[in-house]
Amino acid sequence: MPAVHWQGELWLGHDFGLIHGAMGPTAPHAHYAHQLIIAPEQPVTVELDGVRHTGHYLLIEALRQHAIIQAPGQAFTVYAEPLLMDAASLQRSVSCSEPSLPGLEAALRRCPRQPLADRRVARALAALDAALGGKVPAAQLAAQANVSLSQLERLFARDVGLPVRRLVLWRRLRLAMALLLEGRAITEAAHGAGFADSAHFSRTLKSLFGVTASQALKSLRPRLLD
Repeated sequence: MPAVHWQGELWLGHDFGLIHGAMGPTAPHAHYAHQLIIAPEQPVTVELDGVRHTGHYLLIEALRQHAIIQAPGQAFTVYAEPLLMDAASLQRSVSCSEPSLPGLEAALRRCPRQPLADRRVARALAALDAALGGKVPAAQLAAQANVSLSQLERLFARDVGLPVRRLVLWRRLRLAMALLLEGRAITEAAHGAGFADSAHFSRTLKSLFGVTASQALKSLRPRLLD
């Protein structure tokens, strides 16, 4: 199904994102973030693993295949970093909040974060974030964590839930979005986040969120949160 331009506001925090406005349909996709759709006006229809669900409040857990089929009214969409916020805590925090961008932002800031139990994973993630502007060889991350490459892959599978390469793409995408919100052009933001070019950035966004960069950003009013 072809995606239409989404319209509304986009607020981007360090480990969460918020969108309020008209949603567009998406192609089937799976992304790393937990996603909550809150539709106070009219229910939204989402396909999860091939099964359609319709409701005013829908949770899509990280890495779950889904597509937005129909979203007739204004809605809020919450994206949360699963490495730091588990789905249950996210639901508890958001369910008691006012359905507004400020209310959801406050709820997400209150949501408890999960500490990384393994310092080797924490060191690898810190090295990853520091190197996003260029190439990020997995072997380099393993060296920073003082483990072998095979050990690093096992640690990431256990604690992060993604292979190293896919996590690098997710972190690059988040950085590129932040650069776009600072006013950079798409090509400049793509290069600044380590993508080969704007087409690579747009393909990654399409694969993870079901929409291209121009479709997602053309009609969204962005705000970068502190």
